[in-house]
Amino acid sequence: MGSSLMVHGGTGLIQTPTSRMLAEGDLRVSYTDNDQYRFWSVTLQLFPWLQSTVRYTDLRTSLYSPFTGFSGNQTLKDKGIDVKFRLLEESFYLPELSVGLRDFGGTGFFESEFIGLSKQVSDFNFHLNMGWGYLGTAGNISNPFCDVKDSYCDRPGGFSGLGGKIDYQRFFKGPASIFGGVEYQTPWAPLRLKLEYEGNNYSSDRASYTPNIARRLKQDSNWNIGAAYRWHGFDFSLNFQRGNTVGFGINYNFNLHTTSQIKVDSPPRALLAKTNDFPIEQVNRARLVEELYYQGGFATNSSDFNENSVTIYGQQTNYRDNDEAIERMARIMAYELPESVKTYHIVNTLGSIPLVETVVDANAFKSHAKYQTLEPDLTSTYQRQDISPRTMDKYDPLNTAGFFSGIETFWIQTFGNPEDFYLYQAGVLVNGGYSFNGKTSVAGTIKVNLFENFDKFKFTTDNARSSLPRVRTNAREYVSDREVTVENLFLHWNDRIATNLFAQVYGGYLETMFGGVGAELLYHPVDSNLAFGFDLNYVQQRSYENDFDFFDYKVLTGHANIYWQPAFLPDTLLTLNVGQYLAKDKGVTVDFAKRFDSGIVVGAYAAFTNVSSEEYGEGSFTKGFYLSIPFDLFSLKPSKGQGRLPWVPIARDGGQALIRPITLYNTTEERSLF
Repeated sequence: MGSSLMVHGGTGLIQTPTSRMLAEGDLRVSYTDNDQYRFWSVTLQLFPWLQSTVRYTDLRTSLYSPFTGFSGNQTLKDKGIDVKFRLLEESFYLPELSVGLRDFGGTGFFESEFIGLSKQVSDFNFHLNMGWGYLGTAGNISNPFCDVKDSYCDRPGGFSGLGGKIDYQRFFKGPASIFGGVEYQTPWAPLRLKLEYEGNNYSSDRASYTPNIARRLKQDSNWNIGAAYRWHGFDFSLNFQRGNTVGFGINYNFNLHTTSQIKVDSPPRALLAKTNDFPIEQVNRARLVEELYYQGGFATNSSDFNENSVTIYGQQTNYRDNDEAIERMARIMAYELPESVKTYHIVNTLGSIPLVETVVDANAFKSHAKYQTLEPDLTSTYQRQDISPRTMDKYDPLNTAGFFSGIETFWIQTFGNPEDFYLYQAGVLVNGGYSFNGKTSVAGTIKVNLFENFDKFKFTTDNARSSLPRVRTNAREYVSDREVTVENLFLHWNDRIATNLFAQVYGGYLETMFGGVGAELLYHPVDSNLAFGFDLNYVQQRSYENDFDFFDYKVLTGHANIYWQPAFLPDTLLTLNVGQYLAKDKGVTVDFAKRFDSGIVVGAYAAFTNVSSEEYGEGSFTKGFYLSIPFDLFSLKPSKGQGRLPWVPIARDGGQALIRPITLYNTTEERSLF
């Protein structure tokens, strides 16, 4: 029996959450309308035991601000984040147990906590919960924590800082309520019916305190009823709330693990029963290189042949799945090379820098590929490793000097602005340069805006009080009325300077707002769950009046960088950056990224520095989310590369790092399993 969403987003009945989870990787985008409120939400099941929801609430009875010259007639918008943890999975006898936090950061329109139990009996899903905060305002039961400690008897009001902080001191405090209900899966598979009893009396509801409403929202009943109908990937909902309000909604569902794109591609090379009894000198090398490119997606830039082993060097351009790439290439090599060759060496390079070597046992591979073993497993026939001394000595790349170019699209978006709720800018980034030897190059990027609504900006300079240097809050000046700009233009050198150790040095216009010089070192073993290094940069603020001028502000900024893939969180990368930021504040940025089977990466980050929430300003600290989508999902042909969609709720000047044009962890990503 599938779980459905409540009006706020997240699994639940109508107004109340439940302990139920979705399938891992499920992403549900939802819109619901409930008289005074409209909700836009995105719910993601990151792990089987962790669900998160990001939500924007439109309070249609109140304006964004009382000053029409500032925000016009736009209604008030509020963002919120929910999270829910499953503590106990349902069994034959025991119910599912979860604990959840709703709207736990920010101004707390619907801030609350709950503990929930759920049990399925035949076609009925029963839910019983205890809630605090917004979910517990009815106070129909005494708070059990109050009996343990007096400080839990009353719930502090207001919110700390200037919004955006997590107010731990309010958790599970104040009045509590019991609430819950039942969801019935009807004999008609698409239809589910819901009945719930609320624990909220709407006395502290934000809509009760707007100028257009003289009293709290009217509640004629604590009982709500509703129905949900599923059609393909959509859920449609209709409900009757509080005994006086009709609500409706729609959400679209898909799974980040299973989403895919049909490919028009040739199958991997089939191996014949015949044996290749000819000397290595008779190998058609030109044909091998051509087949590796067209059927294996591998662009060869060097090779080494001898009677017992063959090594090819180059770049994988098509297949982002390493096992698929190696299988295709090894099948081609097994087809084209003589039986005397016992080992295939496949070396992935960047420019003229070898990154990782895959060693294939030719006889074992052919045996598994021809199904001559009881349990064929091609991955058992090869291993990845750092570049061996012999492989390094034999590397003699061709055509390492020359021009290069490329083009990609970009999409910049921002939510919750006074001029308009959603502002965007889209266009292309035209990049190119010249490589001198595969290690040293000059490169640049031109940004061309094609369509946008940033012309709605009425205000450029951020007039909010700030004691920090304005390293990011003048962002509007950099994007307003500038159709073509120089994003970056820099000289760059990088190399593998020792076993597992990489280095780079760069200088020039490094990003939209800063230019200067910098260097980075990274220790990155092949397929290790840990990599670390540091970067150091001396930069000056670029002018937004001219692409090539600078303002007077200068800063030394840099970080120690740790990249960790914990074994207890599969397909997850945790990144820690500790150091000094552009505004000369010091602290740490924590980045959490989860990769799904489709190649989609969902991430979130937060920066904690020695700047107080009052000094920082609205939002209290830097935080953001991002979605990285592989181009492969939009192409009929296999391809590599990712497109990133960021969402930064509020960007101020604290905790802001330099956006370096190249980072070593990204350039050496072939060495990582993430």
